[in-house]
Amino acid sequence: MNRPDDERWSQPSGLPVGDLLVDGPVTVNLPIPSSALAIGAHPDDIEFGCGATLAKWADAGCRVHHLVLTDGSKGSWDPDEDLAALVAARVVECRAAAVVIDGAASGPSSDDRVLFLGHVDGELVNGEEERREVAGVIRSLRPTVVLTHDPWRRYRLHPDHRNAGFLSLDALVAARDPHFFPDIGPAPHRPTSLLLWEADLPNHVEDAAGFEAAKIDALLCHASQQVTTMGIDPGRQRDPAPDADVNPFAAKVQHQLAAHGALAGLPVGEAFHLMGNL
Repeated sequence: MNRPDDERWSQPSGLPVGDLLVDGPVTVNLPIPSSALAIGAHPDDIEFGCGATLAKWADAGCRVHHLVLTDGSKGSWDPDEDLAALVAARVVECRAAAVVIDGAASGPSSDDRVLFLGHVDGELVNGEEERREVAGVIRSLRPTVVLTHDPWRRYRLHPDHRNAGFLSLDALVAARDPHFFPDIGPAPHRPTSLLLWEADLPNHVEDAAGFEAAKIDALLCHASQQVTTMGIDPGRQRDPAPDADVNPFAAKVQHQLAAHGALAGLPVGEAFHLMGNL
């Protein structure tokens, strides 16, 4: 991936989540929220964007919720893929990744940890009904912090990532204000903070020290994406050294965590654009 001859660009990570355009000083570490809602376009986007941050917060007692907007049905390069089986597998993978990030679910509200809207992968739109759905989730879960894609990241190719970001932001506005969707039930809710991952202009870093392995292990739960997204040989389980292909991927994740942390003088971190006063 070629970048402009501009010293503001960090060293490319080689991961499918974009690199950093540095723009001045950053803040570090929000107070641990009581609850957080991460909204991703696809089943593995949340782990790529904020997996270590969610693991850190969950370890400190935060209630973490994952909202996946699409069914992940385009997540294969095999033209003969059984798409129904792929969609089902990706649901299982998401739930397994959530366990890695925030532990085994328990209690009467455990079924709201990973939610799926099931829109067709590659065809996500920021329409009125989609905003109604996401606003309803925000009002129901009442998170302190919402995390999602930065829709303003320049040169973003995938339409779902752009649309997921704008959909999440527009739904947040609808969720906080009483005259949007008054028929959806729960009272309006205004989160305290919004964190945008893959930030075009990061201004905030969450210290990820100690949670690097959680991010990597959660990503590896997405076995259906190990070839297309992570560059891991599908036959690695049969290899006498099965970690041979995993290690380069893990090194890329570590490299990106180091680049993000360096923005705030930290060994490792995850960078975001922080928006408050919502």
